[in-house]
Amino acid sequence: MKLDMIKLDGSTAGSVDLGEDIFDLEPRADILHRVVRWQRNKAQVGTHKVKTRSEVKYSTKKIYRQKGTGGARHGARSAPIFRGGGIYKGPVVRSHAHDLPKKVRALGLKHALSAKARAGELVIIEDISGVTKTGMLAKQIKDLGWKRALVIDGAEVNEGFAKAARNIDGLDVLPTIGANVYDILKRDTLVITKAGVEALEARLK
Repeated sequence: MKLDMIKLDGSTAGSVDLGEDIFDLEPRADILHRVVRWQRNKAQVGTHKVKTRSEVKYSTKKIYRQKGTGGARHGARSAPIFRGGGIYKGPVVRSHAHDLPKKVRALGLKHALSAKARAGELVIIEDISGVTKTGMLAKQIKDLGWKRALVIDGAEVNEGFAKAARNIDGLDVLPTIGANVYDILKRDTLVITKAGVEALEARLK
């Protein structure tokens, strides 16, 4: 499939051929959901923790005699039934990550790219070099109408562009290796450089 290519100033720069097996698939919500869920679970910090009855600070002396009190039998004040006692089956430090086959992850990225292309939210840009000032870049982005955009460059992000984009709200920049389903779907506009297209096609074929 062919898509028009532009420059940062908004002028046209010809067209580019995009692989139909990457940018022209019928997006499947189930595949996208599986990959996003895998990403978010892997990123979740499982540091929530409560103290069990063996960890709360209490004397281990038996609180009252076993028989003859007319109440239930208890051996320690740290039992979960008492106020200030340990928590029964509470959360512990753990990883929330789960496995997902590499083929499904790669397919998810293809479907995310295709979803953006089909929605008309994919922009191919010739190159992002030559930008060093945040103010100049902010004006160009405003003229192009990008509000929440993700820019994907080649193997390495252009250093000048990355520095200029650092303080612009709603603009994120990633190298090709960092392209992922969650970040692509979260933005309103996906911008890929010509070098980024070539690197993505090499990565996904």
